[in-house]
Amino acid sequence: MKKSISLLAAFAFQASAYGAVIEKTVDYKDGDVSLEGFHAYDDDFEGKRPGILIVHQWTGLTDYEKTRARMLAGLGYNVFAADIYGKGVRPQPPEAGEYAGKYKKDRELYRERMAAGLEILKNDERTDTGRIAAVGYCFGGTGVLEMARAGMDITGIVSFHGGLGAAEGMTAEEGGVKCKVLVCHGAIDPHVPLEEKVAFEKEMEDADVDWQLVSYGGAVHAFTQKMAGDDISKGVAYDAKADERSWVDMQQFFAEIFRES
Repeated sequence: MKKSISLLAAFAFQASAYGAVIEKTVDYKDGDVSLEGFHAYDDDFEGKRPGILIVHQWTGLTDYEKTRARMLAGLGYNVFAADIYGKGVRPQPPEAGEYAGKYKKDRELYRERMAAGLEILKNDERTDTGRIAAVGYCFGGTGVLEMARAGMDITGIVSFHGGLGAAEGMTAEEGGVKCKVLVCHGAIDPHVPLEEKVAFEKEMEDADVDWQLVSYGGAVHAFTQKMAGDDISKGVAYDAKADERSWVDMQQFFAEIFRES
């Protein structure tokens, strides 16, 4: 029997329907640049459903994002994990920092790459184009905030442990942000100075954005990523409580925005 989608999806940390999840790689392009994304959906759900775009962390589209895509698909969403760097480009530190830095310095190019992934998601027959959200991790968390600032036509964005600063001359403008914003933030993340957080909050208020920022006590950068290890003195570490709580907060956010749209 086919399942119907409940917008009040169960607040379970692990998706429970992995056996029904269909997944595949998707070749696409941004201009002349070849990209390779990842598509996941649960075939037991019928008809159109909300779409979720995932923007990867600094080492590119990896098994980490694919696992998150499967989890979201198991909750009933049509999920596409975008490729920002290019097909086969999956840098490791310290080279990953150079790749991430390229797009952080060129926010227009970054926005263009995310828009290319968004088009793939929108054009899929399973996507309810009136209900789309984007989620991003670290580098990708910075990216989805750019989608909001750019006024992309989506319902909401969720930034997990991403940078909060805007590029010069590219801050959110009043009336320009079309989506709601949720930021899931490590309270002691040394990669996001207090002044950056304060400036972001002022930017959102000045632009009259419907936004929220949730800080998780004791959490640093990359708190959803087990591969980050557990040494918080490095400023980058996994935090199981923050990971689980932020997953629940994300689901509650989705229930709200997709119910209203």
